[in-house]
Amino acid sequence: MNKHESKGAFDKLQGETKRTLGKLSGNESLEAEGNIDKGKGHAEEKLGHAKEKLSSKFNDHADRMR
Repeated sequence: MNKHESKGAFDKLQGETKRTLGKLSGNESLEAEGNIDKGKGHAEEKLGHAKEKLSSKFNDHADRMR
């Protein structure tokens, strides 16, 4: 797990927590902030997955060239 994947997972968890707290308390602003954080976390995780996949393919190619 790289730093983007872990940050994304944290942001998703934080966003879900804010969203739930906003919903329970009737605070629409907090709920919206939670939705944004959750979406940002999802995007960060996707970036991390893509970087891992690219790195793996690059390393496989480099190993074959040796």
